[in-house]
Amino acid sequence: MVVKSGTLWRSLGSAWAWFTTGLIVSVWLPTMLVLFAVTVPFDRGRYVVGRWFRVAAMLVAKTNPFWRFRTSGVRVEEPRRPYVVVANHESFADILLISHLPWEMKWMSKAEFFRIPIVGWEMRLAGDIPLRRGSPTSAGQAMSYAREVLRRRVSVMIFPEGTRSPTSDLLPFKEGAFRLAIKAGVPVLPLAVAGTRTALPKHDWRFGRAAAHVEVLPPVETSGLTLQDASELRDRVRQMIDQARTGLQERLR
Repeated sequence: MVVKSGTLWRSLGSAWAWFTTGLIVSVWLPTMLVLFAVTVPFDRGRYVVGRWFRVAAMLVAKTNPFWRFRTSGVRVEEPRRPYVVVANHESFADILLISHLPWEMKWMSKAEFFRIPIVGWEMRLAGDIPLRRGSPTSAGQAMSYAREVLRRRVSVMIFPEGTRSPTSDLLPFKEGAFRLAIKAGVPVLPLAVAGTRTALPKHDWRFGRAAAHVEVLPPVETSGLTLQDASELRDRVRQMIDQARTGLQERLR
């Protein structure tokens, strides 16, 4: 009976969470269209409309009865100072967790997401960056767009693993984000994520319980570095994230 009750609660709670997610996403589209029309002529970096989109992500997380998300770490004093932000990737819920951080970032995301009705349109309005996997042309265009975003004093968010890790181990980091930071002359801002892996179980429409945490680590400056230093920078940041993530995992147990 306990198992049945737990299963029923999980199903009802998940149905509620999907309903509120759909409602929030639908309500957000017209408000984003209005903000886009009003602000973009004066805000070429789409900071305002993008930040409003992240508020929707926060609301989606807060209305989910199974999730408890926390943030901690270094306080970013200048939200308009551009960073290349990098984080480990455990789950799609990472996006909702990281959106709780109080500054705007343009997310480099799979191009397929931009074709999803409503959500994909909102990603385009927010100025997020599409990337087709396995396409050198798309990668070049995405990096060019990212450099333009940074020039407009808005941060760029990249998962350097490239995809979600199927285990608790970090995947190798790709160099692209670190080459971008060196070329643009901006710091790398590492984030450590822990606890989201259980939030969206595979092959199940129901949500899982998740006490998740994102920690902002000290920024790593790139001044004086060349592209030859990209691999060393990548490895240094990966080690920082791995160590911080291990600490978060121990706290969440």
